[in-house]
Amino acid sequence: MESTREHEPCRLGVRVTSDVRLCLLNNEGRSELFYCHSSILTEKSKFFAEKLSSLDSTTCIEINCSKLDYDHHVKLLELLYLPCESHLGFYGSVKSALGILQVAIAFQCEEITHSCVQYLEAIPWDNKEEEEIMEAASKLGPLAVPILARIQPVDFTVAKSVFVSAFHFATSTAGPCPPFGEELKSSAQEQIEFMLREDEDMPLITVDDEVKSVVKRGLSFMFSSFESKLSSLLNESDLASKTAEADILQGLSDIDWMSDILPKMELMKDFVAMWAETSENILGIVEDQKLKSVMWGLKLKLIEVCGKVLEAVGYGNVILPADFRVQILKLWLPFIRKMKPLLDSKSDEEASFPYKMDEDLCQSIEGAIVSFVLALPSNDQADILADWMKAEQVKYPDLTEAFEVWCYRTKSAKRRLTETVDEVDDAPISL
Repeated sequence: MESTREHEPCRLGVRVTSDVRLCLLNNEGRSELFYCHSSILTEKSKFFAEKLSSLDSTTCIEINCSKLDYDHHVKLLELLYLPCESHLGFYGSVKSALGILQVAIAFQCEEITHSCVQYLEAIPWDNKEEEEIMEAASKLGPLAVPILARIQPVDFTVAKSVFVSAFHFATSTAGPCPPFGEELKSSAQEQIEFMLREDEDMPLITVDDEVKSVVKRGLSFMFSSFESKLSSLLNESDLASKTAEADILQGLSDIDWMSDILPKMELMKDFVAMWAETSENILGIVEDQKLKSVMWGLKLKLIEVCGKVLEAVGYGNVILPADFRVQILKLWLPFIRKMKPLLDSKSDEEASFPYKMDEDLCQSIEGAIVSFVLALPSNDQADILADWMKAEQVKYPDLTEAFEVWCYRTKSAKRRLTETVDEVDDAPISL
């Protein structure tokens, strides 16, 4: 082979100093020649070193490449002529680096392969680029390990630590919030829901006793904080203050959010227990004369959260003793019956009044109450149905179904009792 000119640096495509040619299939499907230098190719590529060891000066190296990876082959040739420290600034994009990496592996260019991996490991990816990397990684073998480090499954202890920290922010139990606290809190709540979600993938976090303990403490803190803020309302001089109501509503919204995630952690029973424990105090404050014509948003939100409690208990997702269930229903049913017509009336008076029980909420609560009542002992059912029919407002909730079932069951029970007594009377007496 013809030697290069002394002291003149080798540059790709300089025919006068070239001693070997590469033939690539270009984007139009035609062969294209590149004038190269055996000293560069041999030093930077084991593939080319092997090829050149068996070629004479009149033969060129033919490289078959598709239209899709033609540009990557050309860029690889350019990289062979660049110093190693310039490689990282050359790639320009994830797509380009991925393409060059696959060609570099095929041509056994260790220096370029290493810099491609280094680039891909450090550069930020968007969602589409991550998908491209995942697809390419299956063909890279062990080389893909450092590239994929950022998306590997984490250790359970690490995941649990992140979950606990996020939970503290989501429940405002982490102390004073920074200026961006509300944004972080909202994000933390969304990510906790995602970590607990059971879809086609496994949940990100395994809920063990330690996690449950943290969540229970957070739940207790939230109820305690809400009760405290609610109690302070009665000492407020301006009960119509939007700021006071917003603060209370935020605390109740956080409790509402907890009612959505706790079933995924098998802790809804703890939520219902705390709701029942605080209900009498909450209703005592909300029904105080001072709050008679204000805080409509708070009252509606209480009904929404109570609806979730009624559903959990009424449909058997949370199992509680009968007396406990009776207590919950006897506390909240009168409040719901009183608030529904008041909210409807306010909405009729003011077209812009935003606090009204929509149809879906009304139906879900009504269905839950009917199921709730029918699962109680018959005497407790009778008490609740009697109170319901005595009330001035019998329209909502409609417990007609529960009343009909109670009548049928009561009559059937009486008939069964009579038949049993008759059987006992007719039984022969043996001495």
